[in-house]
Amino acid sequence: MIQIELKRIAKRKDYTIGQLYVDGTYLCDTLEPTWRNLAQGARKLKGRTAIPEGRYPVVVTHSPRFDAWLPLLVGVPGFTGIRIHAGNTAADTEGCILVGQNLKRGQVLNSRICLHRLMQLLDARKAGEPAFITIV
Repeated sequence: MIQIELKRIAKRKDYTIGQLYVDGTYLCDTLEPTWRNLAQGARKLKGRTAIPEGRYPVVVTHSPRFDAWLPLLVGVPGFTGIRIHAGNTAADTEGCILVGQNLKRGQVLNSRICLHRLMQLLDARKAGEPAFITIV
């Protein structure tokens, strides 16, 4: 089983920065929309709210929007279509998780390279081997 962990390290007004680990090894940084404490009654804004903390199954499916095979988080309460994909700014997320290197404030760079590395790890799984992401 592949264990992915996203540790959110900077919750800013307009974006959220995190670090992504695969089986305990740091892979890259992440960028999400603004984190809102939904458990405490904060209001979700469509496409502009980071998903709640928790553990979710990850499956790789074809994304019609990106015309590519991408990781999809399953069973996120109140959210659908949450993917891990390439992008650079919070405007690119629409609620999803962007991967890259946080070399510029509020952005991730080298996103396609980081996505390719993640996909290589997911593609190397044995047939039927599950993957999960834990977001803290």
